[in-house]
Amino acid sequence: MSDSLTIEQDKSASENAKSANSAPLALTGLSLSMLMSSRSTSIANVALPTLAQAFSASFQAVQWIILAYLLGITALIVSVGRLGDITGRRRLLLAGISLFTAASILGGFAPSLWLLIAARAAQGLGAAVMMALTLAFVGDTVPKARTGSAMGLLGTMSAIGTALGPSLGGMLIAGFGWRAIFLINVPLGLLTFLLVRRHLPADRRGPEAVRAGFDHAGTLLLAVTLAAYALAMTIGRGRFGSLNLALLLAAAIGAGLFVLAEARAASPLIRLAMFREPMLRTSLVMSALVSTVMMATLVVGPFYLSRALGLDAARVGFSLSVGPLVAALAGVPAGRMADRFGAHGMTIVGLGGMVAGSLILSLLPVKSGLSGYLAPIAVITAGYALFQTANNTAVMSEILPDRRGVISGLLNLSRNLGLITGASLMGAVFAFASATSDPTTAPPESVANGMRITFAVAAALIIGALVLVAGKTESLPAQHAERGLKFRAT
Repeated sequence: MSDSLTIEQDKSASENAKSANSAPLALTGLSLSMLMSSRSTSIANVALPTLAQAFSASFQAVQWIILAYLLGITALIVSVGRLGDITGRRRLLLAGISLFTAASILGGFAPSLWLLIAARAAQGLGAAVMMALTLAFVGDTVPKARTGSAMGLLGTMSAIGTALGPSLGGMLIAGFGWRAIFLINVPLGLLTFLLVRRHLPADRRGPEAVRAGFDHAGTLLLAVTLAAYALAMTIGRGRFGSLNLALLLAAAIGAGLFVLAEARAASPLIRLAMFREPMLRTSLVMSALVSTVMMATLVVGPFYLSRALGLDAARVGFSLSVGPLVAALAGVPAGRMADRFGAHGMTIVGLGGMVAGSLILSLLPVKSGLSGYLAPIAVITAGYALFQTANNTAVMSEILPDRRGVISGLLNLSRNLGLITGASLMGAVFAFASATSDPTTAPPESVANGMRITFAVAAALIIGALVLVAGKTESLPAQHAERGLKFRAT
């Protein structure tokens, strides 16, 4: 008996040592997944004029290259997270990386615009898998005490990918043509596949979770609802017409049908009881609010820099890269701070930084120049990096393993919906405050006034997020330990 126990202990120690040795390479594979999916969100934007010329297409037509990818991610990111919980996250992540890589090859050799758009939709589906499951794997890859650091690293890779997309895309197009922006994913995709296959822990097939059915009706309803909402917020180039209103109505009807379907489903895609958890509900709302505000920096920034400050295109591009660069540099330190000081407190600190930066911008005189604009932008993006890391850490460290995929998908969805909403909402606020329908020709003083009012609205939204989280005086993990919950929706 003693010998048997010793053998089992030796086997367990060997498995733990192997897991510890694989953790850095496993995190490398997850980081590359996040890098590729986030970079592909922004890398195609710079190619739109080239693609319009290459395919002799209108700007409205080539915009679907961006929309197809966005819709693929937004509509399916929750569904693929749940599917990973059921069928095995490692298996599904490998399939997602394979699909993303194959779609990149198809896009790189696409002979027509509509085949390229189809490839981008497939690429978006692969990216949805990669985005949803990278966060879900953190709990299986690193000890709980280092969850914040791992989340910070993934946040850094996401920021680097977003910032790298336009500049890398421009260089590739200039040197090798537009097809290179898709084909560059192929070697990275193969490397990521090998790292994930070799170093991520194998799927553990539990007797109950794996046998659960997949909610096909709920998946379809949610995908249609989210696609309708995303289209309503993005088509029309900032103008809201009858088509936008019809799409919003379709999204509202779809949301109602989805709730009814989930209440009746034996194995629902999203257990509605989860939203009774204050921690999860608050985290999702805050993520959406904060992402809405972050979009203001991208909507307002180019016009303020070019019209109010009179910068040329090169200096505008450089100035816009400061925010993502700060977020990338702040990601890992933010994760360590969340581990050391607690995710709840760091969430408040991050939101406080965003409020301070937004208020400074709302009072900013034009005579303060470029440095006066970039300094508060750096404060906002550093605060965002701290908030995002701490918020994700607070949620993902308290989830039962069989729900990590769907919760990770919800976190990503709330962020994406915030960005989509922010592009429309903050753009509308900026246009209204600038008293012009075309900011590219507005007087500098009008653009400056629009920027100040937009960031005053942004500060109000972040204060709303602060109100949501500041009421929680005790640590979130302690609350759940006392109640014995850990997001077990029944």
